[in-house]
Amino acid sequence: MLGRIARHGLAIVATVLLGGLLSATLVRLAPGFDADEQQLDPHLNSASVQALRQTRLEQHNVFRFYFHSLQRAVHGDLGTSISLGQPVSVLLWERTPLTLRLVGLGLLLSWAVAMALALSAAWLRVSAYDALTTVISGTFLCIPAAVLALLSVLWNVPGALAVALIVFPRVYRYARNLLAKAYSLPHITMARAKGLGELRILFWHVVPVVGPQLLAVAGISVSIAVGAAIPVEALCGLAGVGQLAWQAALGRDLPLLMNITILVTAVTLMANSGADVIGHMLRGQEA
Repeated sequence: MLGRIARHGLAIVATVLLGGLLSATLVRLAPGFDADEQQLDPHLNSASVQALRQTRLEQHNVFRFYFHSLQRAVHGDLGTSISLGQPVSVLLWERTPLTLRLVGLGLLLSWAVAMALALSAAWLRVSAYDALTTVISGTFLCIPAAVLALLSVLWNVPGALAVALIVFPRVYRYARNLLAKAYSLPHITMARAKGLGELRILFWHVVPVVGPQLLAVAGISVSIAVGAAIPVEALCGLAGVGQLAWQAALGRDLPLLMNITILVTAVTLMANSGADVIGHMLRGQEA
């Protein structure tokens, strides 16, 4: 188990470092990277304009920039945002709590609704009810995340609800398919033949079977929720990391975008790896 955890840790570190380099390269090669609206400010003197150009010039060699950024990051310096003029560490420290609350509440709501519908559909086994829940999840699956975010602004509902509605259909479809597959196993038929109640069959014979697979879905849902937070925060005016990423993209803010990419990559990888390790432990206990 320790070896598995160590391999996951090494994979996370390697992927995070590679993701940061790729994000820095993409931003550097993006059209208009050298353009800076601040240089058009008539209140700036020639020295200030030259300082802005020098800042961009230092980022032309992306490999050198990335290497120096890693060296500074080891000492706790994540650089300074070009567009906002503040330390990146301060910006992330101030905005991360809001994003964590948004993503956490969104995941809690989405999983509560998805599992309630999936479990009730599996327990009741009524075709009309199953079709209704499938249509509901399919409807939300077809609506783009930006549209759900705009609707949350128009209807004045919390942003966490928009995140929940984005995550819910994905979780429901996986959970419903896993439960349907589990109900077709031979030991479920045997349990029914022995006269066991549906609730006991569900919680004693079905849920333990699909538990490890649901953990894998949980790890994936974290990635979906983090990705959904960007349009939701940007369109709802929520001062979180998602809105910060949107502002950094518009301003071609290389230090800020690179660090946000590393942060998001690390969070999603740890969520997926954690779910994989816990699922492996559960399977080991069952064996």
